Amino acid sequence: MATKMYAKGLFCNCIILFLLAPSLTKAQNTHLIKIELDKPIAKVQPNMWGVFFEDINFGADGGIYAELIKNRSFEFTKPLMGWSIVRAKPQEGEVLVVNRKDVNSANPRYLQIKKLTDDFELVNEGFKGIGVKKGVRYDFSVLYHQVQPGVAMVLQLIDGDKKVIGQGTFNPKESGTNWFKQSVSFVATETNPKAKFSILFQGKGKIDLDMISLFPTDTWKNRPQGLRADMVQLLADMKPGFIRFPGGCIVEGTDLANRYQWKNTIGPIEDRKMIINRWNMEFAHRPAPDYFQSFGLGFFEYFQLAEDIGSDALPILNCGMACQFNSGEVVALDELEPYVQDALDLIEFANGDVSTKWGKKRADLGHPKPFNLKMLGVGNENWGPQYMERVSIFKNAIKAKYPNIKLIYSSGTDPEGDRFNLLNNYLRNEKADFIDEHYYRSADWFLKNAGRYDNYPRNDTKIFVGEYAVHADKSLTGKDKNNWQSALASASLMTGLERNADVVQMASYAPLFAHVDAWQWAPDMIWVDNLKSYGTPDYYVQKLFSTNKGTDVVSATLDNKNIIGQNGLYASSVLDNTKKELIIKITNNAEQSQNIDFYLEGKINLKQKGSIEELSHSNLNQQNSFENPLAVSPQKSVVNLKGKSLKVELNPYSFNVIKIRFK
Repeated sequence: MATKMYAKGLFCNCIILFLLAPSLTKAQNTHLIKIELDKPIAKVQPNMWGVFFEDINFGADGGIYAELIKNRSFEFTKPLMGWSIVRAKPQEGEVLVVNRKDVNSANPRYLQIKKLTDDFELVNEGFKGIGVKKGVRYDFSVLYHQVQPGVAMVLQLIDGDKKVIGQGTFNPKESGTNWFKQSVSFVATETNPKAKFSILFQGKGKIDLDMISLFPTDTWKNRPQGLRADMVQLLADMKPGFIRFPGGCIVEGTDLANRYQWKNTIGPIEDRKMIINRWNMEFAHRPAPDYFQSFGLGFFEYFQLAEDIGSDALPILNCGMACQFNSGEVVALDELEPYVQDALDLIEFANGDVSTKWGKKRADLGHPKPFNLKMLGVGNENWGPQYMERVSIFKNAIKAKYPNIKLIYSSGTDPEGDRFNLLNNYLRNEKADFIDEHYYRSADWFLKNAGRYDNYPRNDTKIFVGEYAVHADKSLTGKDKNNWQSALASASLMTGLERNADVVQMASYAPLFAHVDAWQWAPDMIWVDNLKSYGTPDYYVQKLFSTNKGTDVVSATLDNKNIIGQNGLYASSVLDNTKKELIIKITNNAEQSQNIDFYLEGKINLKQKGSIEELSHSNLNQQNSFENPLAVSPQKSVVNLKGKSLKVELNPYSFNVIKIRFK
């Protein structure tokens, strides 16, 4: 993610065709597209289409990580941010934030309650409110140190009218000098997207509190303190080949002190050191002073998530360089060793035997089986000679110990220019495994670059398009940017990526998630609020590609040329020798419908009926929304063949999937 928004041998017995939809207006002359089924020209990697996750737009805390309490350990810059004390008559010293930095540097602050007089409340506002669902059980937990027993706590979920919509009672069972963890559960009686959580203190006594937590129990796989099931399900439905994490600029940090350090994100939740989220301060027009990283979603959880949904894990690590748009800070080369060791230790954590130091740590976390890590990114959107020096050091160290790990290197923030050319030439000379290209550009740029990789070198260095998205008109903001024009242009470019699958072996749209009340960057693929989520038109484009990736590219031509914009058409085709399918992907960017005659050249006996999934809309500005989440989504119908010919009248502004079986 750039910090400047715009810087940045068996035949098949089924056919899937991605086509344009039946027209609403008069079609032009018929275009003949030839598909050569007997001539595979490239292999498609099983993990070609993936997803990119970054904790931006409140994607982790307040998003996919299901914790409902904001600032649960009082480690925000303002220790009581998100909390308010409600009582008729304030008592001096009744509530204190205590700092024990010398005793616990990872989690130094806690709340000290000296309850001597009237009852009072401690209220948490949650992340833009707390989403509560009727009938769902909520689990409260806290670390406490009971100095003088006698305090009881009534736990309440309250709506905007201060009506109680869920309640439980917490009575501390232990006392003494040690810290204890205790839990209690209760069930919500109503649904509310903007509730608050209250702790009503009763009785008299003295108690210290830390890690005040509230989780719904309907998490993904019902894991305690887990992830939001609806958000994970949207990812699982895509069947992504990989998950890139923990992000882009999050990896770099505004300076090196603010960088992502994976070792701080594993182990007991209370020992994970919170830091300020670098998106907290990045955009003056979208301030987010309450945006921090608790790391409840850490590297173990990322690996676990990838495993859950059948994806490869693709972690990106800091290479000793902070964000070059911010501080541009670098660690001295003679002090780079800890950064390199972090990379080596991560590979051991993911793949090491339980007899190894970091393999044992993974096993102790509940996963003795290796995660089978195959690839690793060195830096994010870094550039210049200083990056090239660090690439060499990382490459030599990692390849010496783990020669089979594929390494991915940055080509900077832009897909062209002097910075790009310098890195592209250097990395190719170094026989890099992957070069990571990023582009956030207009729809027009995407259409003009659909043939970008047709003439790229066919050598050992491959391309990972790690971040891309069409940025609509600058006058549009937030979810308005996720319109059909953007998705259709992305689909058009993606046909070019697929046609060149021997060069472009992986790709992921970015960013992934955004909270409607707390976003910093747009467009984004999936939008959420505190209770619901929906996929944008881009989501459905990405899903259609990812669930129909195929195994071998075959030629699809119009007048013996690659289809890269003639008459507004863009197309690619692949065989899937596992599913026995042919997959043709094609977009129509014209404002009128077009007649297409597909000639399927090859020794196959086609059945004469098939099904079609259409993605289209006559309005390029059409969006999906919470009110109409399927405004632009696949619609199914039937198509008919004659011999080896398939004639389809295709909608303006459309992209479809047709499946045809054959003997």
